[in-house]
Amino acid sequence: MEPLTDSAIDAWADDLRGPVALHLREKLVPVEGDEAVVFPPTYAFSERREGPPYAINQLSDGKKVVQMDSVGSQANRMEPLFLRSKPGMPPNPLADLVPQIDFAIEPELEISLLDVGHRLGDALVRSSTLKEDAESAFAAFLTNGDAGPIAKLAPTSLVFGAWDSRGEGAKLPRLVQSVIRAWDVDPLTRSAQYSPAINYAKFAVFSDEEKEKAEGNPKSPLAQRGFVEVPAVDTHGGVVVRGSIYRDVTVNLVALRQLGSPNSGMELRRYVLGLALVAATEPQEAFLRQGCLITPEPGAGGTWTLIQRNGLREAVVLDADVALRFARRAAAAYGVGQDRKVAFSRDRAKADLPKKDLKAKKS
Repeated sequence: MEPLTDSAIDAWADDLRGPVALHLREKLVPVEGDEAVVFPPTYAFSERREGPPYAINQLSDGKKVVQMDSVGSQANRMEPLFLRSKPGMPPNPLADLVPQIDFAIEPELEISLLDVGHRLGDALVRSSTLKEDAESAFAAFLTNGDAGPIAKLAPTSLVFGAWDSRGEGAKLPRLVQSVIRAWDVDPLTRSAQYSPAINYAKFAVFSDEEKEKAEGNPKSPLAQRGFVEVPAVDTHGGVVVRGSIYRDVTVNLVALRQLGSPNSGMELRRYVLGLALVAATEPQEAFLRQGCLITPEPGAGGTWTLIQRNGLREAVVLDADVALRFARRAAAAYGVGQDRKVAFSRDRAKADLPKKDLKAKKS
């Protein structure tokens, strides 16, 4: 396969009859090796639901599939790739590709827009001096399809999606969608026993009767504060993966080509595509959560596939170096928005509260 050229990537953003998507399937393995126990994320399901608190589905052939990292979680891992490095750390080569917008919460606390869950549609944006600019950007997109103001203000909202559900109602579809699933899994349970360092009843911290009532009851105040013995029996203990763990990444080129802006639509689409490719190809952090440290399988070589409108599939050579080279060129041609520091406003946050909540506080 020939390496991708910038002109070939340009066509993905420019050609209305061009390919519809890029897709990567990457095989992952636990650091402990095949058939190791890994821990999926837990969810607060209804008490009526039986089984471990994992997003497990059983297929018609009886095999179970578990979600190891959701689309939203993957997006939240990719977006901070563009963060400015912290003081004393090596400079981040990706930070110059996007405007760095920081919310000044208090003198010693700042939060980057790249760390905000709902991006430009987040409550923190509406609770700050960025509110009017965000409203104007969403309005331009909603009324005449102009994505330019959003691209200059918060371009990763175009890459990972955002919904101005409490404002103008504009919806920005995800251009990059990534999810990790493990196939053919068996859930496990685990048990443990907590024992306090000393017998607190012996030293009259509380009575023997209080100790006896509290032991074995994890809901008792003494147990919750770690003063008595508490068993944890048959709690969720991760899953054994009999099959494989795959990360699937899709770059939606159709949604990309729907982005427009007067006089600079082509440059904008190439710029946003560059950010999407960087986010999709940059190596991910292997540590998803406690008990879930997974890496790409050596030699498996995740392959990028270009899918044409007629369904034809073509393997392409796309890696982080190619993506970053293209993104830098596209960013220089379009022009990255200005870095800004905006102030959090308690009054704006209060004004944004639902009126029924305000009435409840007054009564």
